[in-house]
Amino acid sequence: LPENHIIQKPFLLFSRIEDNEIEHQIKKLLTTKQKNETPTSPVKETIQYDDFTKMDIRSATILEAEKIPKTKKLLKIILDTGIDQRTVVSGIAEYFSPEEIIGKQVLVLVNLAPRKLRGIESQGMILMANSADGKLVFVSPDNKIKNGSIIS
Repeated sequence: LPENHIIQKPFLLFSRIEDNEIEHQIKKLLTTKQKNETPTSPVKETIQYDDFTKMDIRSATILEAEKIPKTKKLLKIILDTGIDQRTVVSGIAEYFSPEEIIGKQVLVLVNLAPRKLRGIESQGMILMANSADGKLVFVSPDNKIKNGSIIS
């Protein structure tokens, strides 16, 4: 040190952590741990076999897809169901871009009552699954199958 050097006034490097802040952080960690330990949502109410057989699930190929303007989640998708070409509105735009899903073979509930979403009539529902890390995943056949094949 040079002669006549003045040492700066000391200051605290760390502040004291109060007990209530520690408790808050522990509660936060436990809540996150509980959410991560719950692998799936609870089972829905039991249905009869006849209810299941009413669902018409078929294979289809995505022909076209486009983001619906002024929405964050919605894609307008044109499908070849083997029966016809139909439009399905799906809330998957946060997970997939339109370009990456064109040509993908998917499973579709084709006898779902039509419903208008943002002025577009959706004529079915693409089957999706939530992965453990919270991402959406297509439920699709491993092998390429003919569009319109019935899933039983």
